[in-house]
Amino acid sequence: MIKTKSLSLLLFLFFCFTNAFAQNYKAEYDEIERLLNKAVADFNNAKYDKALESSKQALINSFAINDDSYIAQSYNTIGVIYNECSDSKKAIGFYEKALSYAKKANKDKLYNWIYGNLGSVYYYNEIDVAKGISYYKKALYYAEKVKDSTDIKFTKLNIASAYFAIDKYNEGNQYLKDIKDNILKNGDDESKARINSLLGIYSTNHDRKNEAEQHYAIAQKLAEKNHFDSYLISIYENLMRHYKHYNEPEKAKLYKAKLDSLSKVIYSQDKLDKVQKAAVQIELDEYKMQLERVEQANDVHRKSLKESKLIVILFIVILIILLLFLLTLYKNIKLREQANIELKAANEELFIAKEKAEEASQLKSQFVSTITHELRTPLYGVIGITNIILDEHKELGNSPHLRSLKFSAKYLLSLVNDILQINKIEENRIVLESLIFNLTDEITLIKNSVEYIADKNNDKLILEIDTAIPEFLIGDKLRLAQIIMNLVSNALKFTKNGEVTITADLKKVEGKMHFIEFKVKDTGIGIAKEHQEKIFEKFVQIERKEEDYQGTGLGLAIVSSLVKLFDSQIHLESEENIGTTFTFTIGFEFDEDKSKEIINNIEVDLSTSNLYNILVVEDNKINQVVTKKIIQGSNMSCTIVDDGYAALVAIERETFDLILMDINMPLINGFETTRKIREKGINIPIIALTAFDKEEVTEEAISAGMNDIMVKPFEPSKLFQVIHNQVKNKESVD
Repeated sequence: MIKTKSLSLLLFLFFCFTNAFAQNYKAEYDEIERLLNKAVADFNNAKYDKALESSKQALINSFAINDDSYIAQSYNTIGVIYNECSDSKKAIGFYEKALSYAKKANKDKLYNWIYGNLGSVYYYNEIDVAKGISYYKKALYYAEKVKDSTDIKFTKLNIASAYFAIDKYNEGNQYLKDIKDNILKNGDDESKARINSLLGIYSTNHDRKNEAEQHYAIAQKLAEKNHFDSYLISIYENLMRHYKHYNEPEKAKLYKAKLDSLSKVIYSQDKLDKVQKAAVQIELDEYKMQLERVEQANDVHRKSLKESKLIVILFIVILIILLLFLLTLYKNIKLREQANIELKAANEELFIAKEKAEEASQLKSQFVSTITHELRTPLYGVIGITNIILDEHKELGNSPHLRSLKFSAKYLLSLVNDILQINKIEENRIVLESLIFNLTDEITLIKNSVEYIADKNNDKLILEIDTAIPEFLIGDKLRLAQIIMNLVSNALKFTKNGEVTITADLKKVEGKMHFIEFKVKDTGIGIAKEHQEKIFEKFVQIERKEEDYQGTGLGLAIVSSLVKLFDSQIHLESEENIGTTFTFTIGFEFDEDKSKEIINNIEVDLSTSNLYNILVVEDNKINQVVTKKIIQGSNMSCTIVDDGYAALVAIERETFDLILMDINMPLINGFETTRKIREKGINIPIIALTAFDKEEVTEEAISAGMNDIMVKPFEPSKLFQVIHNQVKNKESVD
């Protein structure tokens, strides 16, 4: 087996990485760059102890400014030094640490470098050459992704060298053919030395002795000229093997002597001892830095707990509303089931039973409509007041608890709608939305929302998200959040002192569609085989002997129905006392142009110089406060009245650009008020603000003369966009 041993140019280009970070720590960044560049210089001069000391100081400085990218670079540099000094175990350890921080920084260039160096340590130290090739191919993927021609060239050289090392010369030659002509014509001395050495190996093993020696001579000349000692060692080794192959022992002995002499200089025991001593100090410093970061995190956590008292109270209120609603719904369903049993038993009253069933269906629809309105109204207040807290308490702007509260309120609204309209789901009357979203952000919000359950049960929540998934996807993020939220909450409920893992892996890409496999895995009590087929049915709860697990039995039924909306299926694997895994795959669109279009349609220019005067007709005091705050926050003015008659008086006394009209009001409702306004010949745009389902009121709203409908709660940006569009439409008509 003949191979060429050299370090990838990636190791050296690594330290010339252009500083693209924020300028808050410019002096610190400059110092880290200086230390890393000094490490390169010392490394190239075989001063490994000094290179290690500079890398260690760069690591300490990187931890001080909490910069994941520079931490990854520093660990990688240390790994390079240990790899060169033949301490492969420590090199792998530092490369893996570098990779963990590279994932936090999420930079393709870092992946390229570190995977390339992992390939080198497994290959050059003959630990697992096949594994080394696998890492090289990962490095090549990221090099091609960032379109770095230099990294592509040197990675292909490494892959070819590794294939040659396991006697797969044809496979290796495929990678050389791609780059051979370009390097021999335009390459630098380092790349020319490497490819000539590899071509020499290839020629040796294809019985082209003279051609091989010509390539070795060119490689040796370039290495000696540029003091490429590592390459020169490899060339001596390959020449020694070459002459052994052709049974010329004297020449083989000559190059063996040169190899031993140069190796003793470069890899002296004194240098290796100094490197080993520095390693112990690096590990001690590393533990100290990690401890300091934990202490800082604890301080931040204690401050956060003080700020979150109000948020916790609001969250409890939301939970109480949900529990009361579920209890009411459960009692209603149980009463209807009992009525159906009695009607079936009385065959002689079949006709009467049919009439009662129809009446019960009408009552259910009426109940759905009423409860929807009654729940959406306070939820509008909860979401609105949350936004007010954000505006009035800027210090809470980055609070994960407040973000979780907003997310939970929106999730609760969606959950209420879906539970109340589960018949719509079964009849395929719900249409999925196309919204742009970041998958990591959505799953992190879910994790934050259920953290308190995990803490209560002493569970560990783990996120594993494939870095190959695009940053922005297009699809119904709210429905996806409902699915994952239900599954994670269910997993935490049945897991004590264990782990719950949320996994998202990119499985395949077809055109613009990216199919992602989601898994929610727990180490809980599991589900018996005889119960596994029926857990997705509505109102089903499996009896538990050891503990009493509360719930409505609707969660997994909703999950199953929502997954089907995405043209997918959910799969279950479970074993008692081992754990449970739910798996499903959903395709999302990735289209940069379409994403930009969606963002442009969602975002509204709030800096407009137009100052609109809005009339708000609303009888609910809390909703008045929320709506007024939303409107005034966009530099518009508003007048609020409690009923339709007051609205008619206000219109006669003052000029308004638009009216926001509640529908369900005492004395005179919003429809009748709108009709009276239109009868007066007034064409002011009127937008209905209602907690009723949009389908229920659209027909009457149009006939009354309303221009648009907004269902509470709503996103302020959507309201501003509707206001802006309606006013502009009126101005263009006028």
